[in-house]
Amino acid sequence: MTTRPDTTAPETRRRRASTQEKSERILAMSRSLPLTRGVLADTLAEATPSQLDLIERWFTAELDSREQSRRVRLLKQAGFPADKTLDGCDWTNLNMPADWGREQLETLGFIDRCEDLVLYGSVGTGKSHLAIAIGGLACSKGIPVRFFTATGLLMCLRRAQRENRLDKELAGIGKARLLIIDEFGYLPIDEEGSRLLFQIISDSYETRSIIYTTNIEFSGWGRILGDKNMAAALIDRTVHHGRLIRFEGAPTAANTPS
Repeated sequence: MTTRPDTTAPETRRRRASTQEKSERILAMSRSLPLTRGVLADTLAEATPSQLDLIERWFTAELDSREQSRRVRLLKQAGFPADKTLDGCDWTNLNMPADWGREQLETLGFIDRCEDLVLYGSVGTGKSHLAIAIGGLACSKGIPVRFFTATGLLMCLRRAQRENRLDKELAGIGKARLLIIDEFGYLPIDEEGSRLLFQIISDSYETRSIIYTTNIEFSGWGRILGDKNMAAALIDRTVHHGRLIRFEGAPTAANTPS
């Protein structure tokens, strides 16, 4: 009794090879073919329901992937020194404005309105934690953020000035919709530094939000900047479109610098 040769396996292998080759050709074409709406519309008009489902899943996955990549890129560009969350904050020691609270903070509406926040309190009470957490939340929602300590920002601006690229550096920082200046007032600022800092804050007025963390009351900002008139102008801009959040209580171990 003779047996017929099994042609199923070779045929299956040929189909798999053909499918693999076609997939590779499609991937190669995708690198140089941005979508054209007219061509896409014609393709959709001829597509079957199952093909439309496939295209929808494809586009959804593509958009989700791009959004996730953008969030990762924004977090990297922000320059946060650590990963902090709002859930990790101690909200019990915060004295918030009367018409404001955590709910209003988490909506990030203050960024849309180009309003500022001053997080004021003793060292180790959680100001930086909250500032970073707000910045991280903003990045997760696609909002560009830049984080600096006051000293780090001045070093960055001075280096750019020495290298004759200050305008470019200011323009780069200006792309952020939220600027976080941490540890403002921890160290005194010389005259040149005060001018540079005032320039970037003035450029931000009504164009982006700034979050300051500081342990210096407004009355002491003139001493830090070395110029009472400059400090008065800065405070006026901050108070005009800003809110003060006070951090009360003793420093915690998690927030105390080592």
